[in-house]
Amino acid sequence: QVQLVESGGGLVQPGGSLRLACAASGSIFSINAMGWYRQAPGKERELVARITSGGSTNYADSVKGRFTISRDGAKHTVYLQMNSLKPEDTAVYYCKADGITSTYPYNRYPAVWGQGTLVTVSS
Repeated sequence: QVQLVESGGGLVQPGGSLRLACAASGSIFSINAMGWYRQAPGKERELVARITSGGSTNYADSVKGRFTISRDGAKHTVYLQMNSLKPEDTAVYYCKADGITSTYPYNRYPAVWGQGTLVTVSS
């Protein structure tokens, strides 16, 4: 079994910064991609940023230039540095890992989601 644990959410004023972290644990040999998604009240879950094991990244247009995703492959951890936060960034942020390979016998796990962490941007 693989579990994802997120941390770093909270309340921040507009223009402020937060850093989210997501650590994967379990019998993991490798993870192809990890990403952050968010869901605001009354809206569908959307991709915020994603990073592959090779370091390729993609971002939602709404966060480009403000958010940066990074990854520590050895620790199976992904980070999201969020700067210049806006009220419209308020949402529950979820971490996702996919393309997971277990340790021996190197089985493939289905994609895994974290439990979510709330980010509130408000004055």
